[in-house]
Amino acid sequence: MMTDIMLQVYVLGIGAVIGSFLNVLIYRLPKNQNFVTGRSHCPQCGRLIRWYDNIPIVSFLILRGKCRECRAPISWRYPLVELLTAAFFLLAFRLYGFSLQTAIVSVFFCLLVVVTAIDFQFYIIPDKITVAGMIIGLAASFVSPTVKPLDALIGLIAGGASLYLLALVGDFLFKKESLGGGDIKLAAMLGSFLGWKSIIIIFFGAAVLGLVYALIYMLFSRKMRQDRMIPFGPFLSLAALIALFFGNYLINLYVERFLALQ
Repeated sequence: MMTDIMLQVYVLGIGAVIGSFLNVLIYRLPKNQNFVTGRSHCPQCGRLIRWYDNIPIVSFLILRGKCRECRAPISWRYPLVELLTAAFFLLAFRLYGFSLQTAIVSVFFCLLVVVTAIDFQFYIIPDKITVAGMIIGLAASFVSPTVKPLDALIGLIAGGASLYLLALVGDFLFKKESLGGGDIKLAAMLGSFLGWKSIIIIFFGAAVLGLVYALIYMLFSRKMRQDRMIPFGPFLSLAALIALFFGNYLINLYVERFLALQ
């Protein structure tokens, strides 16, 4: 019992540390900064952050969300990303134990977190994430217990091609760019991880989630009514998580209901 609790605490800690690194990616990738080397610093005063002020979640609470030197506020995104990553790592561990599947879904989640945060703030999805994700997804299919290499390859092609065709239709109807190249590459990455069967769930789920978000945001935001611009990547990512955990159930449910109508 005690060993199990210690393992879970360890997994939470690893998740929080990786979440801290994800924050580095989220901050530096849009600025084309090196995310491998270079110590973290305050974006306001430029002072280097001491190691004891860089402990995931804990340092944010101790500092009360402010820089130690200049007292500038620290974004809530930092502890939120760390907390979500830690929680997901624990969930994956409880579902799959110490296994390759745990590693695969954890990497997948990390990629989605970076995509979501960057797309929400900058309306871009870096190729360094999606292209690397495609490669990782295809490579993972050779050891994955759920998605085989052929499924991953078809999923990559189907995901990217389907969204590309949708983008062409959207561009024609609205006479402007409706979906960016980053969204298309993200769809291909999702297909490589989850296989071709999940593509329909992802696209339908993302469309519904995006529509609900847009309607709610339009009710409360004048800015939204003016520019009508929302990122699609976060909704693709959220729909992908739904497909990850509930994809087989939804597919089976649809098949059963569809066949029952015949």
